[in-house]
Amino acid sequence: MRPNSERQSLLLTIALACTLILVLFNRPVYAQSYPTKPIRLIVPSPPGGAVDILSRIVGEKLAPAVGQQIVVDNRAGANGTIGTEICAKAPPDGYTLVMGYVGPIAVNISLYRKLPYDPVKDLAPVTLVAQAPQVLVAHPSLPAQTVQQLIRLAKSKPGQLTFGSPGAGSGGHLTMELFKTITGLDLVHVPYKGAAPALTDLLGGQITLMLSSTIGSQRYVKDGKLKALAVTGRSRSSALPEVPTMIESGLDRFESTSWFGVLAPAGTPREIISRLSDEITKILRMQDVRSRLASLGAEPSGKAPDEFAAYIKTEIAKWGKVIKNAGIEPQ
Repeated sequence: MRPNSERQSLLLTIALACTLILVLFNRPVYAQSYPTKPIRLIVPSPPGGAVDILSRIVGEKLAPAVGQQIVVDNRAGANGTIGTEICAKAPPDGYTLVMGYVGPIAVNISLYRKLPYDPVKDLAPVTLVAQAPQVLVAHPSLPAQTVQQLIRLAKSKPGQLTFGSPGAGSGGHLTMELFKTITGLDLVHVPYKGAAPALTDLLGGQITLMLSSTIGSQRYVKDGKLKALAVTGRSRSSALPEVPTMIESGLDRFESTSWFGVLAPAGTPREIISRLSDEITKILRMQDVRSRLASLGAEPSGKAPDEFAAYIKTEIAKWGKVIKNAGIEPQ
């Protein structure tokens, strides 16, 4: 009986060794063959906004780079929660990605008591795509040409001027709350389901003001359909060089930047994450892409997955503090 026992033990050892070899070598082979079908890039906001525009720029270049179609899928709602949740709960196989931004990735975790995903535990950062300042835009009928003129006007009409945002708790909303705190203004918040519908109502004169990314609003400013009062970056925007910064407008240390980055479901093979990160970084180095982003007022980034993960944690802490200081209670 002993020889049989030793033989069974030897066979078991060989089987375990073969399994280990398959585990170690199958993932790189799988990554090399990836992708074998179209990749879905979820946009957790409506068509026409900054997130949508950037997603289509990336998707257009990523498709030929990986040899598969990139399907841009707009899933707006709940300050980006709906689309982001779909990605977080998708199979971690590299075929579902999301274009994340400050709202669903860094703000919502402090804004909602029962967020259906954890942005740190349930998502795997791929790369930070771009950053862009916000611009304070107004309907042309507003009798103010500068931030200081706006402050004087708003103080003479407390509670009469309105500002739109992509949703309660969005980056645009929270930055305007910070603006209200610094200036002591009484402005009425009008939340929308995304930046695009808010811009539509601003263009139509239904609301007075909005903090929008330069990506989504600069074309309307150049066409004279909107009036730009200031940008929120540390320096002026290349897309709107004639528009002063908030700091230049007299609001010391007022600085805020929108950011956009690709993420995958947690558990996605590291090799696939690296492949996607490398391809998108190459795209962001292309001169035509850089020129296109510059024309929109966006700065290409290309942070590696680990760098992007660290950045997200910093942003979560930052916006959590803003929400607490603004006295906004989690819903």
